[in-house]
Amino acid sequence: MPFTAEEIANINASSLEAYIEKGTVFKQNVANKPMLKAFDEARGSFSGGNSYVSLGVKSGQGGGSLAGYSGDDQLTHYNSTSNRRVKYAWKEHYIGQVITHTELKVDGIQVEDTSADQSPSPVEGREAHVLAGLLDEKNDDLGEDYAKGLDTLLHGDGTSDTKALAGIRSLILDSPAVGTTGGLSRSANSWWRNRAATAAYALAGGQDKITSSTSGGGALLQFLQKELRLLGKYAQGGTRWRFFCGSDVYDALERELRANGNYTQDGFMREGAVDGGMAALKFKGKPIEWDPTLDDLSRGKFMYIIDMRRIRLLYMNGQRMKKHNPARPYDRLVMYNGISTTAVMTAQQLNTSEVIEIN
Repeated sequence: MPFTAEEIANINASSLEAYIEKGTVFKQNVANKPMLKAFDEARGSFSGGNSYVSLGVKSGQGGGSLAGYSGDDQLTHYNSTSNRRVKYAWKEHYIGQVITHTELKVDGIQVEDTSADQSPSPVEGREAHVLAGLLDEKNDDLGEDYAKGLDTLLHGDGTSDTKALAGIRSLILDSPAVGTTGGLSRSANSWWRNRAATAAYALAGGQDKITSSTSGGGALLQFLQKELRLLGKYAQGGTRWRFFCGSDVYDALERELRANGNYTQDGFMREGAVDGGMAALKFKGKPIEWDPTLDDLSRGKFMYIIDMRRIRLLYMNGQRMKKHNPARPYDRLVMYNGISTTAVMTAQQLNTSEVIEIN
């Protein structure tokens, strides 16, 4: 089968006759992924099980009432039945790549091909003509495509691919009083809801989205001040909040801070000079992180306050970024590489996390 124009261009990009910065390929559109990085840093694990990870949750009250009595008044007793269980389906994921032996030869790489293994090694004199390792670059592309795919799933609600990970929008809902999470009804259990301030929630009778304004100390800043207090109301044992937002929210916060901030001798940047820039945003000492993926998904007007202690990404033991090298077909001189991951997003408490939308 002849190479496509795209495959030929890929080979040529790695083996040009004239070159600049030999050995370096400059990446043009690899964005930061702060939410994926945060969840990976706080990741947990599970050992498998029958398709689900199950957790116990409860409202915190059993329904009994403390009442006064005197003398031989009859006393009342109750049987608490507040315990519930939620379960989340773990999902399997795979991304694979193929490279022909011919492409590798162009790159100065030969393959020792046996029935059990394919071992690439450089051809003698390869360094005289190779500018950037084609195999290395293809593997780098595979890793980035994996990360971009997982990051997109992490931001989703699980509806785009029902066999793949259901992300934060399956747990932190724009309209939190409807549907079920982990098999437990949100409408029947008011304690099993995230906080929200969105247009969707307003339609259901809840808090509307926020109109950012620089007056009164900053409408969005004041709202965050109040909401963080309320998010901590039921946070027994503390929280581990992370703030992620789209460009519109970040811009709005900067405008409110500029209009209401106190200019000091050092300025906003505290560098001892007049500087028109601002340092990276924080709220109550916690970084507010711009998440480019929210912009890419048309969610630039949204902010997520996620309690990383209670909403977590879990990987099955030994199944995070597991590498695969499938055997080649008997009638094709090709190499296959793949990455698989088995993972699940879980929530053990929802009312310590929030989604906020702005006008």
